[in-house]
Amino acid sequence: MTSTDEAPSATAGREAPSTGVTGVTGVTGGMFRAAVTLHTVVVFGQPVFAGVYLSGDIGGLGLHALGADAASFLGLAQAIMGVTYSVRQRVWWPALTSLLLVAAESVQYVAGMDGALWLHLPLGVSLIAGLAVLFTMAWTRPLRGRGRGGSDA
Repeated sequence: MTSTDEAPSATAGREAPSTGVTGVTGVTGGMFRAAVTLHTVVVFGQPVFAGVYLSGDIGGLGLHALGADAASFLGLAQAIMGVTYSVRQRVWWPALTSLLLVAAESVQYVAGMDGALWLHLPLGVSLIAGLAVLFTMAWTRPLRGRGRGGSDA
């Protein structure tokens, strides 16, 4: 007689079916998510500071400039985390998207400093949209770690 009660395999529950993703977010994955989150929050604040300035409060321009410096720093941190994660896990979308966003953000920064609003404003809208997509991807897609009990540090 055959039994329907079979012993579970040693790897049961460790991998998602058909994806090979462990579902464990390691140190570099967590740091990438943190960098994307902080970068997104700061960049989403930039139109608010610009609006304060445009409504007549000259102090808003200083806040907008300070936000631009913070966004640039966080963009670089995100790119470093994205490249680190990509190299360790051999998944290239975090590095590619982060580096493209940093390049666009650099052009955005220079356009703002030069007063080229014809480029600064539409590029700012594009950066916000790009970061919104990246934020969604970073938090909805599983980021691989080293597996159960391990760390990818």
